[in-house]
Amino acid sequence: MRSTLAPGIWFLRTFSRDSWYRGFILLLTFLVYTCYHMSRKPISVVKSRLHQNCSGMIQPPNDTHSPNDTTWCSWSPFDQDNYKELLGAVDNAFLVAYAIGMFISGIFGERLPLRYYLSAGMLLSGLFTSLFGLGYFWDIHVLWYFVLIQIFNGLVQTTGWPSVVTCVGNWFGKGRRGFIMGIWNSHTSVGNILGSLIAGIWVSGHWGLSFVVPGIITAAMGVVTFLFLIEYPEDVDCTTPQHHDGIEEKQSNPEDPGNDPYCHRDSSLEAAAGCSKEPSAQPVAISFWGALMIPGVIEFSLCLLFAKLVSYTFLYWLPLYIFNVAHFSAKEAGDLSTLFDVGGITGGILAGLISDYTNGRATTCFVMLILAAPMLFLYNRFGQNGIATSIVMLIVCGALVNGPYALITTAVSADLGTHKSLKGNAKALSTVTAIIDGTGSIGAALGPLLAGLISPTGWSNVFYMLISADVLACLLLCRLVYKEILAWKSSLSQDTGYKEF
Repeated sequence: MRSTLAPGIWFLRTFSRDSWYRGFILLLTFLVYTCYHMSRKPISVVKSRLHQNCSGMIQPPNDTHSPNDTTWCSWSPFDQDNYKELLGAVDNAFLVAYAIGMFISGIFGERLPLRYYLSAGMLLSGLFTSLFGLGYFWDIHVLWYFVLIQIFNGLVQTTGWPSVVTCVGNWFGKGRRGFIMGIWNSHTSVGNILGSLIAGIWVSGHWGLSFVVPGIITAAMGVVTFLFLIEYPEDVDCTTPQHHDGIEEKQSNPEDPGNDPYCHRDSSLEAAAGCSKEPSAQPVAISFWGALMIPGVIEFSLCLLFAKLVSYTFLYWLPLYIFNVAHFSAKEAGDLSTLFDVGGITGGILAGLISDYTNGRATTCFVMLILAAPMLFLYNRFGQNGIATSIVMLIVCGALVNGPYALITTAVSADLGTHKSLKGNAKALSTVTAIIDGTGSIGAALGPLLAGLISPTGWSNVFYMLISADVLACLLLCRLVYKEILAWKSSLSQDTGYKEF
């Protein structure tokens, strides 16, 4: 049929069909990871309900608590004086399990069908999220139940990130990787916002629904993923993107500073994943050690550890901070905290645009992290002086904190997955992504844990900890920033020499 069409007509039809499928895959994976983050957010909103000051409430006649007990309306076991440590333990159970599981998940993600792997992960994640909320309806008051549910949920949620990045990598050709992935990565903030808003509806009443409803939505999305996810373009007779040409061109001049993966601008999003499924062309999956030895992986992984420490501390503790310091209601604090994620969307897109234009991933992250440190200090000192001030500073802090986090987990991971040493190996992206995000998840586990331990000494000390983490993240990028500066100087020298000639 194709042979009877004029070449131009065939191209237009093929282009339209391919574009439709690529847009569909981009939207589907966006919704998938939005659900993952939506199911993580309710715990941060419900914290203020699990432990609250009940002195202004009327105690029911049949209540057995002492009349002088100001925590009679809190949820046991979080009604004790050490409630912050207990809530920190619940957070940490999820985050430590997530960090450990992420290193293993990338290996499985390269060896199992993504549609089955991702669908099963979403169904189980929806189940465990709902089970946490069912603890309210089943009147469960033992810490081990909530901790155990969080551990299992953390493990199954590791199926998400390596799978969606690899699937997107299979579909897209050359483009402005930072900008495209900056927009796509807004699913993180969109999921956080939806999770906060949904949890806020029931937080003051039947708070168990704050978990059950996101859990049901996540499980339902798992069914949609099983029915509609298409892993490879050739599965539906779409044109396979060309990935290896760019790699071969970069290999032709290994001494060119512009060939470094973390500062290459025009590489395709999908160059990180191969397209050929024919047995004769099947590459061998890269080993964990081989992925770790790719230049730049260690530096960006450790940088993400500290960047994610800051981001996840806000994710889990910001509503409680606003509730305690600004004295808003639990719902108002949850709603106001979503502005941090609104800033995160803007920051992720700006980071991608700037890094595309400047050819400098590391430098973009470095500058945003440097600016974030004083903004965190200013927000702690002046952020609660008025609602307008709080809104503006939350958005700015969200942009500067989540911008580097978004860039490293998306465009930088794709850059490193196309390093010239891989020689076009299509089986690198999932493992590289898992290493980077797994290392970052260690910081995500440490941040909320440290916040729970430090906050009893004062919220200012928590912010000093976050500022220190930002500075350490910057220091870890110094070598890569220096290399990018040398590459810029070399490029300017060549341009000048050409003009003079």
